[in-house]
Amino acid sequence: MTHCRSFARLALLGAFLLAAQVAPARAQDSAKPPQAPKPAAAPASAGNAEIPRKIEAYLRDLYAWGPEVHLAVGPLKESPVAGLLETMVDLDVSGQKETAKFYVTRDGQYLLRAEVTDLSRNQSAETMKAIQLADAPSTGDPKASITLVEFADFECPVCKQFHDAVRAVLPNYPQARLVFKDFPLENIHPWAKTASIAARCAYQQDPKAFWTFYDRIYDDQPVISAENAWTKMSDFAAQAGLNLDTFKSCMAGPEAAAAVDASFENGRKLEVNSTPTVFINGRRMVGADATQLEQFIRYELEQQKSKAKAH
Repeated sequence: MTHCRSFARLALLGAFLLAAQVAPARAQDSAKPPQAPKPAAAPASAGNAEIPRKIEAYLRDLYAWGPEVHLAVGPLKESPVAGLLETMVDLDVSGQKETAKFYVTRDGQYLLRAEVTDLSRNQSAETMKAIQLADAPSTGDPKASITLVEFADFECPVCKQFHDAVRAVLPNYPQARLVFKDFPLENIHPWAKTASIAARCAYQQDPKAFWTFYDRIYDDQPVISAENAWTKMSDFAAQAGLNLDTFKSCMAGPEAAAAVDASFENGRKLEVNSTPTVFINGRRMVGADATQLEQFIRYELEQQKSKAKAH
């Protein structure tokens, strides 16, 4: 199952973000974990000052990136892992941007691209606390024991597949509710943010109307374009019985756009970089596999049942 990434059509960016890649960070002759405490800057030293330059030289040589590729290695910071420093690497290829976290040994010899997990902490619970649920559209029982938080892009084809999976799966699980979070990938989806703003404006008039937009946008996704998106959204508003003047004023104003931006930034802090990314009571699922979605829900139900028996 594929999914929508802000760099999905650039193979070199895909390679850049390969998980668990380990390599020596040696300079060539020619020549940015969920909610962990913010790392402190690493102690300044001549060696530390040289390490970012070594990392940049290594990555450019590995992927054959010339001067037309903008690559910036951020300052080194202490990581949660003893002996490792961390840094954020920003990449810009023809306007396609991505940020990745790397780890490097203190001596600058080894570079790691991996996810670091603290096994002593309840990562799922901490992730849920980090998700901003206030004023986010939701459907289902507010007291449901399972919360699915979907970070999605209305123009993403795989998000449409997840929408279809949710339609099929959730009616079987009244214990679950769905919360929607905007994550429009504007670099590759030109009308995604317009759709997010429209759905947010619908939500502000009538929270139930958001879900009308949610269904209509995904159902009509193949015929929506950057050129007709505004007209399509106005049509959906009229069909949902919304006040069109209020809707259009909202679309043109700053409030809904700011809410969409805030949702996007919340996703970035959670290291969401592809859509759909779904958190089932804090457990991360990427993609639109209905079987996997049910697996997560059933697992959570079993865990809750076991805890109830233990008490």
